Amino acid sequence: MAERPTTRALPRRTAASSLVRTFDSSARGFDAALAALTAFDASSDPSIESAVAKIIDDVRRDGDRALLEYTRRFDRVAVRHARALEVTRAELVAAWKALGATERRALQAAHTRIREYHERQVAKSWQFTDEHGSKLGQLVRPLDRAGLYVPGGKAAYPSSLLMNAVPAKVAGVREVVMVVPTPGGERNTLVLAAAKLAGVDRVFTIGGAQAVAALAYGTATVPAVDKITGPGNAYVAAAKRRVFGTVGIDMIAGPSEILVIADDSANPDWIAMDLFSQAEHDEMAQSILLTPSLRLLTAVQSAIARLLPGMARHEVIAKSLATRGALVRVKSLAEACAIADRIAPEHLELAVREPRPLVERIRHAGAIFVGHYTSETLGDYCAGSNHVLPTARTARFSSPLGVYDFQKRTSVIEVTARGADALGGIASVLARAEGLEAHARAAEYRLKPKRRGAA
Repeated sequence: MAERPTTRALPRRTAASSLVRTFDSSARGFDAALAALTAFDASSDPSIESAVAKIIDDVRRDGDRALLEYTRRFDRVAVRHARALEVTRAELVAAWKALGATERRALQAAHTRIREYHERQVAKSWQFTDEHGSKLGQLVRPLDRAGLYVPGGKAAYPSSLLMNAVPAKVAGVREVVMVVPTPGGERNTLVLAAAKLAGVDRVFTIGGAQAVAALAYGTATVPAVDKITGPGNAYVAAAKRRVFGTVGIDMIAGPSEILVIADDSANPDWIAMDLFSQAEHDEMAQSILLTPSLRLLTAVQSAIARLLPGMARHEVIAKSLATRGALVRVKSLAEACAIADRIAPEHLELAVREPRPLVERIRHAGAIFVGHYTSETLGDYCAGSNHVLPTARTARFSSPLGVYDFQKRTSVIEVTARGADALGGIASVLARAEGLEAHARAAEYRLKPKRRGAA
């Protein structure tokens, strides 16, 4: 049973506590403070929107010529023909062979686990026959072509490639097209090797809004796709938002988030590092701890102060924790779950003695990591579940990326003469009530003569 403190006093301000704010759920104004802390403005900068609109219009109008110009301007890569922007199959194979044995084994192990997980998500077509002999059903078909945006340069993430490419391939997408920027012409071997492993069909070394536009509308060199998935910067997000409707997109992702619910059985060093694991993404990432244990809260404060100086990205982590992080003392684990549902976090860790009962209490989270040994990092790389998750409270209505994002459903209706006679009268009444005579008469034409006269 979690610690139930008799006093609600938080620790006095110290050098350690100044690194991240502390809150008490019983304090006056807590709800407003929590809402302010977790608020995120998803609207785009007008200057970014304007720049993206021009880029998309240019690519839509000028195709390869615009792609070449923007790639020269933004990535400092100058080539004479857009064909030179495509990575050949031989280059992908060479990248795979260039990997060290340790990296190759890690990629293969992650790929296997991710594939095995997603194979369980495949939806199947179905149909049934009703009492009139009519057949009703649904066809499930893969998309014809999917586009994957993969960050490049210093921010190179082979794990993101696997998380996007594997479900597309498992779904049966006919052609998977990947775009990845290569600033200064620098191609990341690990990313290209992961593309080969995942079976990506075509790879283009383009990025930014221009790459999104090329995938959405097509050029002479880059084929138009049906859906675009994958993370990117603010320009990529704005471009995906703008082309939605012409193509599908996965989501508009906000900053990374982690919420940890812990009791006094948790290891404070582990909790601190788990908070760091999201804070190191960028200054806007959010890391929050909810605990009824004053002792744990204080120990985590000390662990943060002790461990932070040794982190390679300590400045980013410090800024993230100071601006959007929090250690919150709650009355109980039940209250922690209720607060977690209000936040609807991207990643939720349950670092408590008995985590399974808490899983049943949670309604809104992108992914739930159960127990002390289940670090969020494992989900990012190799547990098998997808790490493309809803952020900014969108877990209330959306889900992790999966095979279902690369499948579409088509209704199939096959009505017999008996079925048309039984259903036509119903349809006629409803159509005439809506003032749609042609609808009604189309149904009435198929009624048996006696019923047609009555209708």
